[in-house]
Amino acid sequence: MPDTQIIDRLGQVLVAVVTPMRADGEVDWAGVESLIDDCVSQGADGIVVSGTTGETSTLTDDEKIQLVRVAKQVAGGRAKIISGGPSNETAHAIQLAQLSAQAGADGILLVTPYYLKPTQAGVLTHIRLVADATDLPVMLYDIPGRAGIPLAYETILRAAKHPNVVAVKDAKGDFAQASRVLNETDLAYYSGDDTHALAHAAIGATGVVSVTANIAAAAYRELFDAVNDNDFARALAVHRALEPLVRATMTHIPGTVSTKYILHGLGRIGSPRVRLPLVGPEDAEAALIERDIDAVTAIPGVDFSDFRPDRNAAAGGALPRIPGAARRNA
Repeated sequence: MPDTQIIDRLGQVLVAVVTPMRADGEVDWAGVESLIDDCVSQGADGIVVSGTTGETSTLTDDEKIQLVRVAKQVAGGRAKIISGGPSNETAHAIQLAQLSAQAGADGILLVTPYYLKPTQAGVLTHIRLVADATDLPVMLYDIPGRAGIPLAYETILRAAKHPNVVAVKDAKGDFAQASRVLNETDLAYYSGDDTHALAHAAIGATGVVSVTANIAAAAYRELFDAVNDNDFARALAVHRALEPLVRATMTHIPGTVSTKYILHGLGRIGSPRVRLPLVGPEDAEAALIERDIDAVTAIPGVDFSDFRPDRNAAAGGALPRIPGAARRNA
């Protein structure tokens, strides 16, 4: 059975929410509120703001902290709010973790320092210092495809000794390592790859941090309710129903872009705009997404019968009003 104490602290079905933006690239705060409320109302018990999917690299620090405040207010105790990122620079990560805690975050999603490729000793120091910075539970984020380096097994074991490090979001897909860590530590595992959600659950993962759940939170709630009930047949049926949607969301272009494209086509956000260097799908990419959507049959909580994708609205990307180094808090 899943670890109920961890679920009480972090949730089980976590949505890595996109950050809705207006056509000019500024944050659509009403759209943020609406999307979060939709996800929570459909059964999500955790919301990750300003993560990779939320375009953390192009958000200002003020925007990141305001996302925590808004999410906390909208959730109203119905879901845990996790602050994503927070930075590949340790000092900045500490600052953002502390500001997130002050804004009401329930936890920190701490990504492996990206681009810099530190040694595992450097990664461990980064983890420990950020975990020391607040009393919030920390979920490590192992995503070598973006960070450029993995979280080594030994690093995870050593990090697990910190009292605030309680979970791992696994987007690496090394099931042998995940099984070993689950056997040898008290860490909870969360699937960080939508294609692996059921497979991770089968080896003992507590939950999922999902991009596709922006669109289909009710389906992921149904999947993990089935897992909680030890009903593999029902969980497998939901997994299979989700497969073409996951393919549409996660395989052709960055998940942020495709998710906004689909949400806009469903009328759930006002604009599919992303900030540069992300851009909307080109025609060939949009056609692949739409082809996969055509293969979707019945998914709990989603109706594609009136899906109206708008390639023109999605074209290009936006330059934010506040650029560069000025995006940091003083």
